[in-house]
Amino acid sequence: MESSCKFFPAIAVLLLVVTTDVAVAQVRECETPSTQFKGLCMMVANCANVCLTEGFSGGKCGGFRRRCMCTKAC
Repeated sequence: MESSCKFFPAIAVLLLVVTTDVAVAQVRECETPSTQFKGLCMMVANCANVCLTEGFSGGKCGGFRRRCMCTKAC
């Protein structure tokens, strides 16, 4: 019983560090349809490059109609 009491503070600190890292990593990402991308979005790299020229931080293909969606942190 005494040996488990020695490890409890270490486990508590480890859980605190892990939960803090997870909370920091969750950044909200807003997305909006690209105004300059034409056609079906098949390659994420092409979409991301067009979105960069529109002032966003990236882009991804999404939706049933395969539109280029530009993304940025909210």
